Amino acid sequence: MCKYMLGGLCMVCYFYCGCKNCGEFEPSHPDHFFLMDSLSKAQRSALMGRVRSKDTQPELAVRRLVHGMGYRYRLHDAKLPGKPDLVFRNRAKVIFVHGCFWHRHKGCPSTRTPKSNRKFWQNKFKDNISRDTKARKQLRRLGWAALIIWECEIGEVTRLAKRLREFLDG
Repeated sequence: MCKYMLGGLCMVCYFYCGCKNCGEFEPSHPDHFFLMDSLSKAQRSALMGRVRSKDTQPELAVRRLVHGMGYRYRLHDAKLPGKPDLVFRNRAKVIFVHGCFWHRHKGCPSTRTPKSNRKFWQNKFKDNISRDTKARKQLRRLGWAALIIWECEIGEVTRLAKRLREFLDG
């Protein structure tokens, strides 16, 4: 193995494309340098497998707050576009609790892009944003109002409670 390939992803094109110096793979860029993942494939898979799509800590915090305010709701209604986190059928309103990292909260410090495999992450985030936008548009067409609560907003309980009450009673 040559000095340009450390057994990981090429940091020029973000693929396992090899290096022109060792001839092991066909290069797609003139200069390649690689970054090794600090975790094995099995460790990375186990770590990513622990990322939840529902019952996350931010979602549980919002659910406790909303329930404590006296509102009742259903969870993750698969019949509605986007499977909203909280569904208020009698009000025709839904709440999504979004993680800033996964759903790209603009201006939030948690909205960073990992340095390795950037193309994969950029496509992943673009698809997430597109899916979120499509779900909200479909909900609007069906006559539902949607509120997005960002993970970073949960710490400001008084402000969040006010926002929730305005949305649910308005």
